[in-house]
Amino acid sequence: MTAPYELIYYTGVPGRGEHVRLMLEEAGAPYKDSQFMSFDEARQYVTTWLAGGRGNPRYFAPPLLKHGDLVISQTPNILLYLGPKLGLAGAGEDDVYRVNALALTTLDGLSNEVHDCHHPIAVMLNYEDQREESRRRSREFVQSRLPSHLAYWQKVLEDGSGQWLLGATFTYADLVLFQCLDGTQVFKLWEDVKARPDIAAYLASNRRQKYQDWGVYRHYDVNDVIAE
Repeated sequence: MTAPYELIYYTGVPGRGEHVRLMLEEAGAPYKDSQFMSFDEARQYVTTWLAGGRGNPRYFAPPLLKHGDLVISQTPNILLYLGPKLGLAGAGEDDVYRVNALALTTLDGLSNEVHDCHHPIAVMLNYEDQREESRRRSREFVQSRLPSHLAYWQKVLEDGSGQWLLGATFTYADLVLFQCLDGTQVFKLWEDVKARPDIAAYLASNRRQKYQDWGVYRHYDVNDVIAE
């Protein structure tokens, strides 16, 4: 298929669609992005494409990737689809599955679990309605889960023969870990990804949306806890 890629997602925050943007930007692939619509326009556009049609089933939530007549959802599924096409899924025959495993592990531990820290009771409840539970969940995450995740990634980086998660080969798994750890500078990998020419240009552009007090990547001062 030669049709340009199109990312269909809400506007206003990086969100889960950011992992897809980073891949497309790193590869220098032309793509359309609904983030440049107004908030209401983007929400309506997302709703329209979630309804399915043209051989595509109904989907539950964005992000969505449109490529020709194909429309797919789920962040890791989109990354798995784009990886080989953009040359970001490793060089070996089976590397695509290794890279997928690394990306899934990152998204599970450093995105989904982090999201549950500010919505520990119910996704549909406002943060303000579960503030106490959120602080407790954040403390438990920082004290027990986060160290395990970071120790794992440290070992992966130490086991390899290069600076990336798959050794000397840069893959989309590195981009996923970069985004999930954005701003923390825990590993040198974060600085190395940020310094890649196409990523650096993207981060300095208006295409990189700012973090807000909503969406999967958000910050609450009261949840800044220190492990005991």
